[in-house]
Amino acid sequence: MKHLVIVESPTKAKTISKFLGKDYRVESSFGHIRDLPKSKMGVDIEHDFAPEYEIPKANQKRATELKKLAKASDDIYFATDEDREGEAISWHLQQILKVPDNKVKRIAFHEITKTAVMHALEHPRLLNNDLVDAQQARRILDRLVGYELSPFLWKKVARGLSAGRVQSVAVRLVVEREKEINAFVPQEYWTIEIDVSDKTKVQFHASLHSANGKTLDKFDIHNEKEAQDILKTLEKAAYQVKDMTMKDTTRKPPTPFTTSTLQQDANRRLRFSPKQTMMFAQQLYEGIEAGSEEDGGYITYMRTDSVNLSEKFLTETQELLKAEYGDKYAKGPKTYTTKSKLAQEAHEAIRPTVVSRTPESVKAHLTDAQYKLYDLIWRRSVASQMPDALYEATTIDIDTLASKKSTGYIFRATGQIEKFDGFTKVYQTDREEVLLPSVKTGDDLTLEKFDPLQHFTKPPARYSEAGLVKILEEHGIGRPSTYAPTISTIIERKYVVKEENRLKPTEMAVLVNDILMEHFPKIVDYEFTAHMEDDLDEVANGKKEWVPLLRDFYTPFKKNLKEKDKELSKKELTEEATDEVCEKCGKPMVIKMGRFGKFFACTGYPECKNTRPIESKEEQEEDQKAIMEAEPCEKCGSPMVIKTGRFGKFLGCSKYPECKNIRSLKLKKLGIICPDCGKGNVVEKKTKRGKMFYGCDRYPECEYASWTKPETPGDAPIETPTETMPAE
Repeated sequence: MKHLVIVESPTKAKTISKFLGKDYRVESSFGHIRDLPKSKMGVDIEHDFAPEYEIPKANQKRATELKKLAKASDDIYFATDEDREGEAISWHLQQILKVPDNKVKRIAFHEITKTAVMHALEHPRLLNNDLVDAQQARRILDRLVGYELSPFLWKKVARGLSAGRVQSVAVRLVVEREKEINAFVPQEYWTIEIDVSDKTKVQFHASLHSANGKTLDKFDIHNEKEAQDILKTLEKAAYQVKDMTMKDTTRKPPTPFTTSTLQQDANRRLRFSPKQTMMFAQQLYEGIEAGSEEDGGYITYMRTDSVNLSEKFLTETQELLKAEYGDKYAKGPKTYTTKSKLAQEAHEAIRPTVVSRTPESVKAHLTDAQYKLYDLIWRRSVASQMPDALYEATTIDIDTLASKKSTGYIFRATGQIEKFDGFTKVYQTDREEVLLPSVKTGDDLTLEKFDPLQHFTKPPARYSEAGLVKILEEHGIGRPSTYAPTISTIIERKYVVKEENRLKPTEMAVLVNDILMEHFPKIVDYEFTAHMEDDLDEVANGKKEWVPLLRDFYTPFKKNLKEKDKELSKKELTEEATDEVCEKCGKPMVIKMGRFGKFFACTGYPECKNTRPIESKEEQEEDQKAIMEAEPCEKCGSPMVIKTGRFGKFLGCSKYPECKNIRSLKLKKLGIICPDCGKGNVVEKKTKRGKMFYGCDRYPECEYASWTKPETPGDAPIETPTETMPAE
């Protein structure tokens, strides 16, 4: 064997093998073959933060196999991804295989195609130690925070908690949004709408726009009385076209996808989580086993902040547009400038490797999820090279006349007509077309409907996963490769739960965030965390040393941690005094924090172990009703009581632990008729992992299930929740 090529993924190895002859053997390291140990810190802080790497037991067989293959090879090519993570994997492999620095052949490519791979083989380079240092600094930094701050939380709050440099900032964002929502005070305002028709009986809609020459602001009509006063003025008014203007407007095509925008659009359009998006994108990047030898990967590297596109892609896209849609759709090529200061992970945006490989032409080779994501990427990339969409925007101002004189109140109707679809021919937007009749100044209009409407301002919405990715990027927190695992982590650690595809913090998240905000402010400070990312970029660019960077962070961090460990007690952080009295022994009750949230506990513990959940009056009444309706334990005949566990409330035998019988409570009905069968009621349910969904109480006769709460019968798509779905 002459040449050994090592990549990180078995699928990537299979794809690259298609392009190379019998003189090459392509093998996979199965990701990171060496890492810091899980059982201990693994960092020698006293000796310049030297990492103590080890090969995990699960990877030792693979390491031995690669060593044998390396000895039998004339040369070794390290072909891991061209980013910090990929560079670090290659460096670890070099260390394990004992390849001298000057004999390292590092190759990298941004797409797995024959042309790209062969070009890389002809132009090998040495390892970029600056990238390795940056990845190593990030890994050690996260280990220092995680392995020192997490035990503090175990000791002072509850076992099993975790803290992380980026993770804790993400939790802070979700918690602060929830606090905004809870503190929100609705503000009343009114709008006045009319429906009018022209002489041809074409009806259209308009809104009160100005009064006495002043454009009305949102809150200028404060209440119903003010709205009714305007209505009285306009009761007998005549309506006449004051002015009509028409002008052309354009809408530019979107930029090609970066990691962040792909995750956001896939979440919004396809309902994929960032974790799902990256998993399917990885599969498309590495290639699908079906197909010819020339197929290779379907998309370019999916961890990138760049919006640049290769000259080859630009040329081929113009040819495709001319052939498929005509010359008027091929006005490019168009280039885009990367504005993000973070753009350093790759040289190109995410695009199809071969633009002529249309989604329909490859559908048979892809899973449904892979196809949907490829279709989205293909359309976005092609649309970025198409001309602007052109619209004719129309504005009609309507005067109100009393005794042939203007009342001063002007209504305005706006609409648009699409004149040229441009990029929307392949990449649809949610822009709606509003048609207005052709009228001219002085035309009389007939009032069809007068409608004063009451409104209240709404609180900000909880973050969706896409929204959280966007705000993390805006703050400069994390990197393309960190968004998906960060969000997955805070969900898995029960800091955040998903309700109707929005992220809601748990009580534990609020408590931990408050503790970190007060006692470890730098860990959750947006600017500090973003500045740390900038420093890591400086390391990657060879402008900063990683050891001083870690020392500057760790020294004050460790000092503060020691001080807080001495001065703070678990009781101080997790208990709240109350006016409640224990019904069993008469001692005061306090609010404590447990794995499943807050609860009342007797201060007489351990003599009195009485606890009870914290509930509103309505919840207490519901619980009391449920207990009264509950049949006795079918195993021992004892009364059943309500208990709270990981997935909420349930009925448990009062003789526990002698009898461990449990059963579910009656499901909570929402007062909505099942949109599927029309007979049952929609109830709240939970999957085995605790994720809420909505189903019919006539199951299994009716199998209706949906992640989203239906407001009225038939308004929600039926998406059957199942633990095998990637949505978990």
